[in-house]
Amino acid sequence: MFETDPKAPLITAALRCYRPSFVATFLAILSLTLLPLGNAAVAGITVSSARVWPAPEYTRLTLESATPIQYTLSLIKNPDRVVLDLEDVTLTSELESLPEKIGAADPYIRAVRIGRFKPGILRLVLDLKTEVTPQAFILKPVANYGHRLVLDIYPTTPPDPLMALLKGNEKSETRPEDKSPQTVIAKAADPVGPGETKPAKNIVVEASKKSRPETARLITIAIDAGHGGEDPGARGHRGTHEKNVTLAIARKLKARIDEEPNMRAVLTRDGDYFMPLQMRVVKARRVNADLFVSVHADAFIKPHARGSSVFALSERGATSAAARWLAKKENEADLIGGVNLDIKDPYLKQTLLDLSQTATINDSLKLARHVLAELGDINQLHKDDVEQAGFAVLKSPDIPSILIETAFISNPEEEKKLKDDTYQEKMAVAILAGIKRYFAKNPPLARSKVAQIE
Repeated sequence: MFETDPKAPLITAALRCYRPSFVATFLAILSLTLLPLGNAAVAGITVSSARVWPAPEYTRLTLESATPIQYTLSLIKNPDRVVLDLEDVTLTSELESLPEKIGAADPYIRAVRIGRFKPGILRLVLDLKTEVTPQAFILKPVANYGHRLVLDIYPTTPPDPLMALLKGNEKSETRPEDKSPQTVIAKAADPVGPGETKPAKNIVVEASKKSRPETARLITIAIDAGHGGEDPGARGHRGTHEKNVTLAIARKLKARIDEEPNMRAVLTRDGDYFMPLQMRVVKARRVNADLFVSVHADAFIKPHARGSSVFALSERGATSAAARWLAKKENEADLIGGVNLDIKDPYLKQTLLDLSQTATINDSLKLARHVLAELGDINQLHKDDVEQAGFAVLKSPDIPSILIETAFISNPEEEKKLKDDTYQEKMAVAILAGIKRYFAKNPPLARSKVAQIE
């Protein structure tokens, strides 16, 4: 190699002055010195994991790496596309498989294309199904995650949860043999953009008297399946994720509630995706829920802890050290799941009212006691009394709210029960029984069958 270098004669002459062993040593040191320089020239950031979480509210794309990724985000029209340019990122098999992770049912992304745009820039192009408002942000390492680049794809016009609830009821309740319809009037806002609404308008939904007996009004229960998506929650010794258990129980509870003649349920999430804590509360308020029930599966550092618990919000601190520890752990869900702190989520433009929650907390405690009593019939109770702590997800100022720890997923025996379909069904039945006992003693205020969003 030296013959092509003008300085080669000088180097060759110098090497002749030394013994062969020294020459070999010199060349070895020289090669070790040059190798890192060559590698540095071609090395880039490696994406260790690429994940996609489609949801009705938004689709999230997450790229995880050992070091932060610098990026540029842009939105292109005609046709609608989102472009994410990644600096100094290596195109690996993990990224090449990203297009395969976009399902046909994704509500917002049609396809993903990826390739080298120019030296030092790797480009991701998201072909869209509708107009969107994209948001990208960086998350620092937390829990088992490294650095994460998060891209959230929000629809420009957010879906209306009340309309979805009404349409779902209409499909499930209308039968061919029904002949005598009754009218249920709902007042729903017409969304025009993130955080903006037009004056409410009446929506008439035809429902059958045969399919549902006439009642004073329908009771709406918001069921919150804890964790989801990027936030798996607690994990059992057998690998069970809390987010999967909570969703399974929540779905069974919704099915039971929907069978009641005067009740309907709405899930804050109905799939494996992350939803910020505040957004869960906002969604419950948007459907004018009468109750908010958050379902979880407890965990502790020692495997012997066991039993079911029910919690309500506290304005004066936690009722025990364990309750305080649990509230802190649950409130960290946003940190793990990933919330954009620089730009507010379009769904969170509605600021929660900072009101005295004394009356709501009293109703929450009543509901919690009834549910706890029912849970005691199917599982050992961790504590015989309802506990209180500062759970963020329970902070609706006008909806009685409880958080249920169905069992300890960190206990091998209880983890096995939590995975069992029969136990999940028993848990749903017990929670519904507690809710019905609560309303038997605390009838909901009359609303003349009108649900309002304001």
